Amino acid sequence: MQNEVLQIKNLSIGYGKNKKEKTVCESLYAQMNAGELVCLLGENGTGKSTLIRTLCGFQPALHGNAFLNGKELSNLSEKELALVVSVVLTDRVIVPNATVKEIVGLGRSPYTGMMGKLNTEDRQFVDEAITKCGIQHKKNDRLSNLSDGERQKVFIAKALAQNTPIIILDEPTAFLDMPARVEIIQLLRSIASSSGKSVLMSTHDLDLALQMADKLWLLSKNGKLQVGSPEDLLMNNSFQTLFKNRGIEFDNRTGLFKVEYQHNIILPVKGRGFEYVLLRRAFARKGIKLSPAKEETGIWIEIDRENDPVFKFHKEGKVVTSETTIERFVSNTITSLN
Repeated sequence: MQNEVLQIKNLSIGYGKNKKEKTVCESLYAQMNAGELVCLLGENGTGKSTLIRTLCGFQPALHGNAFLNGKELSNLSEKELALVVSVVLTDRVIVPNATVKEIVGLGRSPYTGMMGKLNTEDRQFVDEAITKCGIQHKKNDRLSNLSDGERQKVFIAKALAQNTPIIILDEPTAFLDMPARVEIIQLLRSIASSSGKSVLMSTHDLDLALQMADKLWLLSKNGKLQVGSPEDLLMNNSFQTLFKNRGIEFDNRTGLFKVEYQHNIILPVKGRGFEYVLLRRAFARKGIKLSPAKEETGIWIEIDRENDPVFKFHKEGKVVTSETTIERFVSNTITSLN
């Protein structure tokens, strides 16, 4: 039996009350188990942040129920909620002159009372959280002096120090470069796996979510929520309908989006492999489609791998262009076609 720590039943989310009520999504059902990393995905405007804010208790649900550790969210006091859920928001926070250790220490506020004084146990939680997030060498540095990636680790450490069974993050990789994005999601993956805590994060990093998440929540523009493992959702073609846009197609095999190009010319190619994939992409941007050559024709491309790859363009029985770089080969081939 898996330990279910978060459950939503027939949940409707949005803003306002009574006649001024605006529903963003309705009839949502989902669940999250202990030790899982769950990624909430969807296009802008589908209600991801609204759902996150509702589950954090920042705004009330319009209808339905959400349960945290078996207790109904709407019945939890602010203090009780702080013992169940810790939150990391998208907003960049700068606390003048505050050190990393001081910021992480704020995560112990549900336990320290009005004076905010840390005891031995509190300090142990703080030190452990800083170590788990790999920022122990920065613990005495000011928050304002850290990089964006390091700063995000500080706020994740603060959530860890709060020692709640559930951690909820709203787009924790926003504003980060690619290496930092990978590092942050790897950290959250590690936290879920090693600590048994449940981590729910909204994100636009579909490729990383497909690799790292135990479960995906897919929120579509029609307000429907699909739930499942990345593999099951890929197998069921769930992404094709979720991210359907003109000129964009999701490729289940690669987990990437494919862009449709308008092709004016088709050129046959002799040669396959990685070089062919790169060559095809470079020509596609220029409106030229490459296809495997069944036989030699008047014009065709050859990928010669005898030594280092050489790209050759044949026209009327002659090699009119031969290059070792794709950039020059594409440019010279187009010139030869005109």
